Amino acid sequence: MRISRIKPESFITWLIKFTGYSAIIFVFLIFYFLLSEGIPVFGEVPFKDFFQVRWYPIEAYFGLLPLLVGSLIVTIGALIIAVPLGLLTAIYIAEVASPRTKEILKPLVELLGGFPSVVLGFLGLLILSQYLREILALPTGLSALTGSLILAGIALPAIVSISEDALDTVPRSYRDASLALGATEWQTIWWVTLPAAKSGVLTAIMLGIGRAIGETMVVLMVTGNAPMMPQGLATFVNPTRTMTATIAAEMGEVANGSTHYHVLFFIGIVLFVIALIVNVSASTFVFRRKKRSERILS
Repeated sequence: MRISRIKPESFITWLIKFTGYSAIIFVFLIFYFLLSEGIPVFGEVPFKDFFQVRWYPIEAYFGLLPLLVGSLIVTIGALIIAVPLGLLTAIYIAEVASPRTKEILKPLVELLGGFPSVVLGFLGLLILSQYLREILALPTGLSALTGSLILAGIALPAIVSISEDALDTVPRSYRDASLALGATEWQTIWWVTLPAAKSGVLTAIMLGIGRAIGETMVVLMVTGNAPMMPQGLATFVNPTRTMTATIAAEMGEVANGSTHYHVLFFIGIVLFVIALIVNVSASTFVFRRKKRSERILS
């Protein structure tokens, strides 16, 4: 009786399916763990208390608004800096730079993306914060602006690299057709090449948002860690605190199973939901654009 052998192709196919499904399973397991540790907080803290403007767990003040607003301010500030700069850099590398310049710039950008965030946070703490304090005449350089600048540097390599790859995938015929119709090189870039690579550029921006929202060490080191509500434009030059920094700073000292412990896990649930909304929104946009393109081509 012959024993049937497993074909290498079948094993590789099974292995790919297993790894793909395991990624989904891991996400659900993480979410289940967050729910199991965070949901009990609703039996310990009234839901309306989360909308307070004060975070002081020692006296049972668990207002999440300062933390949520701090995360949004730092993230928005980072994107205001990183998205235009990253997009322009990607356009220069993909469309304007010579092949030799491109060979130098692309590895340098990817090398910047490999820098440990704690190193960038250390540089921001010792150098950037001091410069901002002196230039802007601030009482402290540890502020939302410092965090935004460092986070922009962290998100920039991903935005540049993925956007440049998306621009490279645009067929050369698109550019040739635009130039043949009389458009200039810059008109071709802004009105033909960039719209054709919109899906990849959006993916790059979403990845940059994910990096900025989920970053911990940088915001823990350079934002001042003061849970304060916004006060106009001065918010950017005032200390603030993000949700990720709160978890990192307080989880190691909190009693297991206490109300404070469950609140920190509830913050993790909020972060998980925000990241999920960002990714689902980006995927929906890309899917609709792909379907629209297929209908136009058909």
